[in-house]
Amino acid sequence: MVDVFSLENKKVGEVELPELFKNEIRPDVIMKAFLAEQSNEFQLKYVDPLAGKRKAAVLMKTRRTFKTVYGHGMNRTPRKTMSRMGSHFSFEGAFAPHTVGGREAHPPEANKVITKKINKKERLFAIRSAIAASAVKELVSKYHRIDAIKHLPLVVDDSINKIKKTKDAEMALSKLGLEGELERISSRKIRAGKGKLRGRKYKRKLGPLIVTTDASNLKRSMSNLNITVKTPSNLGVSDASHAGNPGRLIIWTKEALSSLKI
Repeated sequence: MVDVFSLENKKVGEVELPELFKNEIRPDVIMKAFLAEQSNEFQLKYVDPLAGKRKAAVLMKTRRTFKTVYGHGMNRTPRKTMSRMGSHFSFEGAFAPHTVGGREAHPPEANKVITKKINKKERLFAIRSAIAASAVKELVSKYHRIDAIKHLPLVVDDSINKIKKTKDAEMALSKLGLEGELERISSRKIRAGKGKLRGRKYKRKLGPLIVTTDASNLKRSMSNLNITVKTPSNLGVSDASHAGNPGRLIIWTKEALSSLKI
């Protein structure tokens, strides 16, 4: 059994802890599942199959052929006609990789496999292992400030689902003993490198996770606090772990913890 707390940080009941919290903690399996899950979000890089090939370029090297370059001392580069004066043509190299505006020599192909696979049972074991690690205070304290929290996992009453405003969410989490954690995740720093030019100038620390059965209101109120909100059915290794490492702080609602089946 584990205690259930209200938003005022008062004990209001107890709930039975699911068996998966007794699961073996395997950091290697968690990291493997995390990398496989992240690889599915990679964007495939390849070029248009017709890129650089939309030019009417020809190569004629035979005698007495219309538009032939035979006898003009030209190499065997495909060419397109730029101008004409009688039977004399002015050509420009086209289509070949070494010409201006030509196709790419060895472009990336769309059939390249960039995703990593993992067995279904192994992935489910990794999720259970990550959830079990979230109840070990020594692991969670590596990444989160939980000095004011006495016991893990932290279970709160379902009334947290009614919070619609960020200031109310911040007040409730501070009363639950997460004031230091809110201070930690509020800081941000400027990213090093070209990512500053690509819409991701700032980096923020990974905050705690709230698992609830009704995430409609909480997603709005928690988004500005850098806190992720998920339902038990959408829980993945990336959510339950701290970037592939066991020990993410997870806040459960009473109903979500009771309905947890993985």
